[in-house]
Amino acid sequence: MDNFFTEGCRVWLWVEDHYVPSTVDSCSGGVVVFNTNYGQVYTYKQNAVSRQRVYPMHNSSINGVEDMATLQDLHDGAILHNLQLRYTQKSIYTYIGSILAAVNPYQSLSDLYDATAIERYSRHHLGEIPPHIYAIANECYRSLWKRSNNQCVLISGESGAGKTESTKMILRFLSAMSQQSVVLSTAKRASSHVEEAIVESSPIMEAFGNAKTVHNNNSSRFGKFIQLHFSPHGNIQGGRITDCILCLCFVWMCQLLVHLCSFISLAVL
Repeated sequence: MDNFFTEGCRVWLWVEDHYVPSTVDSCSGGVVVFNTNYGQVYTYKQNAVSRQRVYPMHNSSINGVEDMATLQDLHDGAILHNLQLRYTQKSIYTYIGSILAAVNPYQSLSDLYDATAIERYSRHHLGEIPPHIYAIANECYRSLWKRSNNQCVLISGESGAGKTESTKMILRFLSAMSQQSVVLSTAKRASSHVEEAIVESSPIMEAFGNAKTVHNNNSSRFGKFIQLHFSPHGNIQGGRITDCILCLCFVWMCQLLVHLCSFISLAVL
């Protein structure tokens, strides 16, 4: 245990029922002092500190990772710490394998979603460049032809997590891909009308049945199922939005996931 009881070493400290990222503040006279990332200070006798109470933090947790499937410290504290670390670096997206975790920045990040970003992520496979919701949308779009089957993106999270905005971003990306796939100008005009109608309908749908909560001034009271139909050329031909009460929506979505489990790209937001 002595090899990491050095001032400045990063460790995981067991506090109550979970591990907390901490730093060894001092170690002298048989007493070790730990400072947690959350401003707490804990003092223990060195001979009373067990491996279960404190252990060294792996470099993957110290530096942070883009894909938490590569974390070597496997517990809830490491996941939360990695998300917080990336958030302070203005990186709101993090992968867990093919799942995307997003932290609501509560501010406008227009450069993150501009046309340049759409073009960039449309040219790379999932995991080749930093995590982004466009990467999930692109993987889903490309899988329509790779797997020759329907695709589903599931967006989940608590009130104020950013589910509605994430849905808009996916629709924006798919709309852009649709427009790029159309060659004939007449078809392009018809296709663009459908894409614009779908994208612009979102604020209208939000206006019905929403409520104000502590974390969100526009909290949805309904689950939404958005269905898009693509032509063999890759452009959007039509779509529909179905609202349902949240409890019924949950049961219905679970049934849908079971039915499509082998063809699903998941984005948990």
